[in-house]
Amino acid sequence: MAAPREWLGAVEKEGNSGLQGSSGVEVVFPSDPATPAPLCPHGPTLLFVKVNQGKEESRRFYACSACRDRKDCNFFQWEDEKLSEARLAAREAHNRRCQPPLSRTQCAERYLKFIELPLAERRFCQRCQQLLLPDDWEKHREHWVVGNISAGQLGRPSQLLRPLENKKTNAQYLFAERTCHFLVDLLPALGLTRVLCVGTPRLHELIRLKASGDEKSNIKSLLLDIDFRYSQFYMEDSFCRYNMFNHHFFDGKAALEVCRTFLQEDKGEGVIMVTDPPFGGLVEPLAVTFKKLIAMWKEGQSQDSSHKELPVFWIFPYFFESRIRQFFPSFCMLDYQVDYDNHALYKHGKTGRKQSPVRIFTNIPPSKIILPSEEGYRFCPLCQRYVSLENQHCEHCNSCTSKDGRKWNHCFLCKKCVKPSWIHCNLCGHCALPDHSCGAPKDGCFICGELDHKRSTCPQITASKKVIKAVRKQKQRKSKKTKMETVKEQSMNHTSVTRKKKRRERAHQYLCS
Repeated sequence: MAAPREWLGAVEKEGNSGLQGSSGVEVVFPSDPATPAPLCPHGPTLLFVKVNQGKEESRRFYACSACRDRKDCNFFQWEDEKLSEARLAAREAHNRRCQPPLSRTQCAERYLKFIELPLAERRFCQRCQQLLLPDDWEKHREHWVVGNISAGQLGRPSQLLRPLENKKTNAQYLFAERTCHFLVDLLPALGLTRVLCVGTPRLHELIRLKASGDEKSNIKSLLLDIDFRYSQFYMEDSFCRYNMFNHHFFDGKAALEVCRTFLQEDKGEGVIMVTDPPFGGLVEPLAVTFKKLIAMWKEGQSQDSSHKELPVFWIFPYFFESRIRQFFPSFCMLDYQVDYDNHALYKHGKTGRKQSPVRIFTNIPPSKIILPSEEGYRFCPLCQRYVSLENQHCEHCNSCTSKDGRKWNHCFLCKKCVKPSWIHCNLCGHCALPDHSCGAPKDGCFICGELDHKRSTCPQITASKKVIKAVRKQKQRKSKKTKMETVKEQSMNHTSVTRKKKRRERAHQYLCS
């Protein structure tokens, strides 16, 4: 989870720094790609395009799907760029060097050897973030090594490993115990027995710990995560290294089949996907990936079950609601506040704007999901769902309208509820912050200005292109006309000067004679 994605710097370094005005970068998914996307250390790259308001899209380029900072992955290639054999070979060698030193099979073999060691010989290198076998001790003699690694510590690797905290690449903010226990306790009530944990390592740990300590618990889980360090704590059937931005399994078809088998077990009954993507990730590639996982689940469904949906918990900030519902219209947002152990701001219990903005988006009917009353949640009989205590039902909107946990106010001019800190602006014609800039460019579509979609899906895109083309042709005709008039004027001026010069010469000859 991190700040919004900033691909603009990557484009500017490639020679586009002169572009001005409202701009952005969008991901492009060709309907019929002629060639596969080039590979970087994080799998297939994504195709992007930089767009400016009022201008057609510029040259398209490939860049890393997982890293937003080119210092972490500097892959960049124009879509129409042709690479030499030497450059392709150098790129393949670079991709191999960036992969983990041990294969998935080697990590599993080392884990089996490690758990057979006596407690006094179980060591973990904090510097290298690696479980050590006796043969490794000499190499790590000068490092910070922790001993006596217990079975409990092996079962909670997210507490043993150091969280990755590069906000522009792969920041790991881990669920607090409160959130983990809420999710785990909710599963049996919903009749769910298997959890596909996409980027939720702490939830995966708690499910496995509960299953091992409670004979009545029959819940199983599979973790998909890009952090290769988890490979040394799990066998192949419980962890797959996976990039959720491009649906890439780093260990190939074997890992893909593990995921497919997990989703289609018991004809796909009783399984849910819980995902907690980095907040800096673009919503569209995430949605495309999740739809591929859903399609994988549907492959195991019978024709009679074609109307069913794979239950999903997508954990994301509330201000992405319109973007998520654009791709998954059946999803709704729960009021439950998700908090994290190692994030300074996303904490439960804070009030006002300081409380966590992270919510759960799901296609499970909200009336079936009971939120804990001891944390201040209550059931709204009119909305038929649990809401936060401050989320009051609006009789004009006929809904509990608050999104951020505060009590919202109804604006009769806007005909909707708005945040308590907003006031109605007569110049803009809608509610906004008191110190907002009137007429400032908005986020959303660069063509029509609406916030519920992007330029690539704008219904006015065809008309806009026609207008741009017509304006461009008009400018070209005007420019051509101006040039012709300038040339004609220069020619006329030259003729006039020549005639005046000849008249002066004849007058001079007459006077001299």
